[in-house]
Amino acid sequence: MDWQNGEFTISTDKNLLQIDAIHRFLTKDSYWAKERTREQTMRAIENSLCFGIYADKTQIGFARIVSDFATFAYIGDVYVLEAFRGRGLSKWLMQVMVEYPDLQGLRRWILATKDAHSLYEKFGFQELKHPTRWMEKPAPNAY
Repeated sequence: MDWQNGEFTISTDKNLLQIDAIHRFLTKDSYWAKERTREQTMRAIENSLCFGIYADKTQIGFARIVSDFATFAYIGDVYVLEAFRGRGLSKWLMQVMVEYPDLQGLRRWILATKDAHSLYEKFGFQELKHPTRWMEKPAPNAY
């Protein structure tokens, strides 16, 4: 599926994804994936519903959703290149993702963020309602 907003396009077509650009951002510019290998990036993409943001044919943003498409969705690896920030692209990306037809009626969406709480709150995300019910098994170097 594709969405158009002026000069920008969001697409779920994995054939358009620029894997080198995604991996470069994740390992050089993100705080959450600095140690991710290219193979891990590829496997994550293969097993996720991916959303690329493009200016012309250049990838300028990305996000992915891990879901069973019935009850649960996890949003991860969300970014927009710094040169394109401040244009509403992250809000548009979030809107496209939460309104994606195959993800309607889920019981729970989750994500983790260090610094973008105000963005996600605009789309209904909040602190865990029942944090005592959640457990995790993080890797030693997890953010």
